[in-house]
Amino acid sequence: MLNSDLTLHEAAEELGVHYMTAYRYVRLGLLPATKAGGAWRVRRDDLEGFRSGTPTTPVRAGRRAPWAERLESRLIAGDARGAWGVVEAALSAGSELDEIYLDVLSPALVRIGEKWETGEIDIAIEHRATGIAMRLIGRLGPRFVRRGRTRGAVVLGAPVGERHGIPLAILADLLRLHGWDVSDLGADTPAASLAHTAASTDDVVAVGLSVTNRENLAAAAEACAALRSVRHAPLLIVGGLAVEGDDHAVALGADRYAGSATAMIEILDETVGASTPTPVPSPGDA
Repeated sequence: MLNSDLTLHEAAEELGVHYMTAYRYVRLGLLPATKAGGAWRVRRDDLEGFRSGTPTTPVRAGRRAPWAERLESRLIAGDARGAWGVVEAALSAGSELDEIYLDVLSPALVRIGEKWETGEIDIAIEHRATGIAMRLIGRLGPRFVRRGRTRGAVVLGAPVGERHGIPLAILADLLRLHGWDVSDLGADTPAASLAHTAASTDDVVAVGLSVTNRENLAAAAEACAALRSVRHAPLLIVGGLAVEGDDHAVALGADRYAGSATAMIEILDETVGASTPTPVPSPGDA
């Protein structure tokens, strides 16, 4: 540790707050801190930034809290408990479930990925953050389920070679929130398995493929071809960073391109869900 680093007790004294208040700042991602030897340490630069006002400093009335930045700091620190605290605080402040995924978790993960690509953080930190994010999704997932008659089944997956399962997990929950029954096969799914699931699942209305890396476009085209061979083939939608738009999606063998989770939901509503009933929120939904 550098000589300029402070213990959390020292940071609390300099801020003029109780230790537990400073600890809460850290847990909510308001005050950047790292843990070493079982104790929290605060860089003096971060403490001064907190005082003067930074993206993670408590906001004034009328301004939206920077939940994504707060969550990012907790994920990078490997602070699973603090990351969940940020999510709970955002929900308590009025954020909707879909906003947690679209406006808080996803932007935080994008920024962490960018920091890894530029060498600002090690791949181990990115992997640890991803693991914590998956646990957050696991805790939030049940809240997205809606009771009532399903609007139809949607199969999600990523072709062979893809290693990114979080975008699918997020999309799956958002679709469930809108009343769809979802089978999420995750990343690195063989074409034959995608086709088999689509053929054997009742009431399948669509299949969604996520392709993040351009190296896996050939595998995506193979998956599209396998899905086309299914009797009564469902609507085939592809998206992800490697897909450049509608024409590219059609060239891969898909029916439609979805550039975001919101676009995927809109396509389903327009093409297969217009006449289906609106889902009813379950008791206790947050």
